[in-house]
Amino acid sequence: MADLFSGLIGHRSVAGVLQRDVANPAHAYLFVGPLGVGKAAVARRFAAGILCDGNHACRRRVLRGLHPDLVLVEPDGRSAITVDQARNTVAMANLAPVEGARKVFVLEEGGAMNDEAANALLKTLEEPTASTVFIIISESEDDLPETVASRCRTVVFGRVPEEEIAAGLAAQGVTTERAEQAARISGGRPGLAISLATRADVAAFRNAWLSVPMRLAQHPGEGYRLADELGAAADPLLAALKERQAEEAATMEREGGLSKAVEQRQARELRRASIALQVSGLEILSGFYRDAAAAQLGAPVRNPDIPAPALARLTPRRAVRNADRIMEAIEAIEANQRPQLALAALFSDLGGEI
Repeated sequence: MADLFSGLIGHRSVAGVLQRDVANPAHAYLFVGPLGVGKAAVARRFAAGILCDGNHACRRRVLRGLHPDLVLVEPDGRSAITVDQARNTVAMANLAPVEGARKVFVLEEGGAMNDEAANALLKTLEEPTASTVFIIISESEDDLPETVASRCRTVVFGRVPEEEIAAGLAAQGVTTERAEQAARISGGRPGLAISLATRADVAAFRNAWLSVPMRLAQHPGEGYRLADELGAAADPLLAALKERQAEEAATMEREGGLSKAVEQRQARELRRASIALQVSGLEILSGFYRDAAAAQLGAPVRNPDIPAPALARLTPRRAVRNADRIMEAIEAIEANQRPQLALAALFSDLGGEI
């Protein structure tokens, strides 16, 4: 069991807690933390520990989502986990496990449950069967009704230090330079960093966002143009995910056909990765303004490669205000506002501050 979380980048305290729980897990867990931080990867490993009792072949099946006692509950289409899906989950929870002593239900997009679905699941969480473990994954406890969240053991995933991510990537064979670039752009999200580590375009993505303050204008049309340009800057970094999805689709076609459910899941994966990159870009931009305030107040800067004259273009007060405005844009994008609109409005506002 010692190697259950081996190779995991970050989250060592979480892994320690879950490692101790494997033999006698709680009936329901709520994994919460930022998008792309690695919650789903840890959930699969934890499920493998619960179901497999050290059997490596069994673990591989769980990690690939192919174990009969692992049930992945995904949104219906591109929207929400519906009440019918929740009722079906409840019915399956009352069935005996196929291979072992337990079944594990993983809701990788638990925050996508609508209220009816959450209420349908509630009774099972209140009166669980001894053989069933639920792992619900969300960005925040607030994404779920309090009645559901309060009946789960909450496990909080924080962001992982940049140095730890870089070291973890290097241990996986990534070159030092690329590991450091991917770690810097990931914003403490190991899942995103792993995807970025295979790309040669990470430095260009960071440079594109750091160039924004020198290119701002008040005219709304310029805001839209800049938003489009930065959206395109993320495309090369999404290529690795698209390549993996294409390989998965080709394999399924050979083995009997690509289902609509898989196509929809891939679309959701791509959307989540795109949002994570947009948020990372905004955090890079926020770092520029943080450094602008810090440099003028005599504090250390986090981006020493930014020229000093660029950091002196606006007052510390305005720099802090701009950083706050960027946080508002991040919240808007994470709340499903169209990224182009959120970014265009942001850039017009920041242009007015120069």
